[in-house]
Amino acid sequence: MSLLKEALQRLFRKPVTLKYPFEKRPVPEGFRGRPVWDMRKCIGCGLCSNVCPSGAIEMVGKGLQSEIKHYVDRCMFCSQCVESCPRNAIKMTQEYELAGFDRSKMLYEYKREI
Repeated sequence: MSLLKEALQRLFRKPVTLKYPFEKRPVPEGFRGRPVWDMRKCIGCGLCSNVCPSGAIEMVGKGLQSEIKHYVDRCMFCSQCVESCPRNAIKMTQEYELAGFDRSKMLYEYKREI
């Protein structure tokens, strides 16, 4: 009889889970989402690509003519690139919905404005 009583009590309570795509929880402080480069601050030193343990950052060119390719499908979101940047040109966002079926959409290219 206690099983029926428990079922009736749970029937009229608010659900514990969220309806995920429609209801989202706030991102906790210190969350490490997708890294983003500010190419106005970047000096093209290449430290971010050198320290990346998963090889998710590719530096094309050197110095102020360089461009950055970030492969999200390889990234571990460790924020090692953010810590190593001498100009604070890299920031971790709170973006976490990065899954996809097309690998070409998981490549972010950062180019300088001319």
